[in-house]
This record gives sequence, structure tokens and C-alpha cells, in this order.
Amino acid sequence: MAVVVGVLILAMEVASWYVQPFIMPSPAVVLRALWADLTEDIGHIGITLLRLFVALACAMLAGVTIGVLMGTSARLRPYLRSLVVIDTGIPALSWMLVAVFWFKEPEARIFFILTVILLPFYAMNVYEGIRAVPKDWVDMLESFRPSRWQVMRFLIIPQIVPYVLLTTKSLIGYATRMVIFAELIASAVGIGARMGLAQSTFKMEHVLAWTFFLVIFNLVAQGLVGLAEKRLLRWRAEASVR
Repeated sequence: MAVVVGVLILAMEVASWYVQPFIMPSPAVVLRALWADLTEDIGHIGITLLRLFVALACAMLAGVTIGVLMGTSARLRPYLRSLVVIDTGIPALSWMLVAVFWFKEPEARIFFILTVILLPFYAMNVYEGIRAVPKDWVDMLESFRPSRWQVMRFLIIPQIVPYVLLTTKSLIGYATRMVIFAELIASAVGIGARMGLAQSTFKMEHVLAWTFFLVIFNLVAQGLVGLAEKRLLRWRAEASVR
């Protein structure tokens, strides 16, 4: 990681010697812009992160619920699965344009866009996780005549937790890109809106500064999910392939 970052910084520095600053500023200029953005636009950062976490949490809750219903209810499975498959086939840009027509408030637009885009990932992964439950486990648990809640507690929930965490870890970067794109189109506040303003005023150093901030945020968020994964799944032995 350090080698790659060093090479990128060196390439930026060399490129800044031969092109205009609005095309490629030097790393020092970008660093000063990053400091200015972090100190002056902290409110925009908070708004973007709040939007991201709320939408991700709601998409997780709804997606896991749908995935569990798909995996446990034969009556609802074909209908819910069809809805999820149709949702995955709709481009993100289409949802963004639809949200502009359907919702007046920017917050509602962004929440709707993120939720409908992220929800299918949770639903399908949880569904596949339930399908992966070994039949022997099901037969063993049913021999004790468990209640519906006991099946959920001792079989379904432990089985889907790794899938939910893996989906979250995989979606953080994608969700971040989506919220920035949504803010660029449908909002006047947030990191996406600030990046749009920097682009329109030819302040390339601020565009790169925000980009570096989002990369760092993505690494930190994935690290936090990884820590949660180790804590929640500490009961599960890790296999090592030699």
C-alpha cells in the first residue's frame, strides 16, 4: 500500500511540472486544499456521512428482511425474488432521474436512491446464505421440534451474519460513490455538491482532495467492519489452506 501511494504521489508531482495547475496540481497544493476542506467544510462531511449511514442501515434492514423471507417462505419467494431481480436490472442513473421527479426534498431523493440501489445486494446475499445451510443442520434442529423463533435464533441468524458483514464490507465503497453521485445531481450540500462546485470553478486541487478523503474514509470504514466481523464471528474457527 505504501509503495503504491508513494508512486502515485511521485507521478502527481512530476505531472504537475508539465501541465497547468487546473489539470494536475502538485501534492503539496492538494494537501493544503484537503486541510482547508476538512476545517471549513466539516458540516458538508457530516451531512454526507449521515446520509450514507442512514441509507446503508435502512437498506441492510430491509434487504435482510426480504432475504430471510425469500429463504424461509416458499409462498413469497417467487414474488420477492422477481422484485429483487428486476431492481438489480434497473440502472442507478434511472433511479436517480426517477427520484428527481418523485421527490421534492433532496434528502428524500438521496435516501430513496441509495436504498433501492443497495437493498438487492443484501437480499440476494442473505437468500444465498440461507440456501447454503447444510441439510444435516436443518434435520438435526427439527428433531428437537423447535419454534419458529428458535429456528431463527439458532440456525438462520448465525448463518446469515457472515453474509451481511461481507456484503457491508463490499458495499461501503460502492455506496460512497453512489451518495457522492446523488449529491452531485440532487443536492446543494454534501461532499458531492462541494466536488461539483470545485469542478465548475476549475479548482482541481479540491476535487483531488475530496477524492483522497473518500479513499481514506473507505479504508477506515472497511477496517471497522473487519473488526466487527472478528468480534461477532469469534466463535467460528478460521480454516487455513496450505
